[in-house]
Amino acid sequence: MSTPEKLLNLVFAVLLFFGVMGAILLLTQRLRSRNGERVQIAAFVGPSLLLVAVGLLYPAVTTIIQSFKNRALTEFVGLENYRAIFTDDSQLQVLRNTAIWVILTPVLATAIGLVYAVLIDKARFERFAKTLLFLPMAISLVGASIIWKFVYDYKATEQDQLGILNAILKSLGVDTYRFLLTEPWNTLFLIVIFIWVQAGFAMTLLSASIKAIPDEINEAARLDGASSLKMFRFITIPSIRPALIVVLTTISIATLKVFDIVRTSTGGNFGTSVLANEFYTQSFRAFQQGLGAALGTLIFVLVLPIVVYNIRQMRKLESR
Repeated sequence: MSTPEKLLNLVFAVLLFFGVMGAILLLTQRLRSRNGERVQIAAFVGPSLLLVAVGLLYPAVTTIIQSFKNRALTEFVGLENYRAIFTDDSQLQVLRNTAIWVILTPVLATAIGLVYAVLIDKARFERFAKTLLFLPMAISLVGASIIWKFVYDYKATEQDQLGILNAILKSLGVDTYRFLLTEPWNTLFLIVIFIWVQAGFAMTLLSASIKAIPDEINEAARLDGASSLKMFRFITIPSIRPALIVVLTTISIATLKVFDIVRTSTGGNFGTSVLANEFYTQSFRAFQQGLGAALGTLIFVLVLPIVVYNIRQMRKLESR
């Protein structure tokens, strides 16, 4: 498609959008009766429901059906793809890596964000300190991965070092280390990148929740002789529990879908692949479309209950 044709399509899409919105607004002005209100509701909600059906429900149902088919999607093979996920050695390693990501990342990112938020609360340099930790959130995961690839870069000990960590090791008289190549520790070094990005998110939400704790409660605790540690344990943690759950579940969802860091840093090689990366690899590189659909369905099944629970917790947090 040529550039003029693309511009024409863009103009047509914009005009169509304004045309539809104009028709809806005109319709809402003319219809004032009860039946008219129903038409208004349908006019506003209908397009959203249609987009959800086309962009979410249809692909989800199609993917689930394809997960029961062979690599070319020509015939049904039952649960064969799921059996491969839970019995094949390479797929079991993917599941183990994903479990490590899901267990460590939310807990460590939330813990770092919480401790940081408590330490800088009401400090003179609070805004500046928050900015420092939140800055990585402004970087895409691909950008963060590229930055950390330079940090982890490996060269033989006798060569000049580009990677910061290996330069430090060499200056201390220690042999350089293959951070992204050595199993199973390379998975942990990839997790560090994601924690670096997500800790700022955790800090921001938890800091806001800490500031929402009434001063009267803290003053009463101090008058009773409570130490800082006891106040943190018995006042801060219970008071921000809904926010803690929201942060943990949100980071857990992001972790289950992590793709950019693994793909950019190692390409899923050296024993670092996770579910999302394996879904891409099997679907678009190995052309095992049935297995890829099964992996995508597994991600969906794992994420869905966390999303539902997260929504409920966010509603509780908003109602406080």
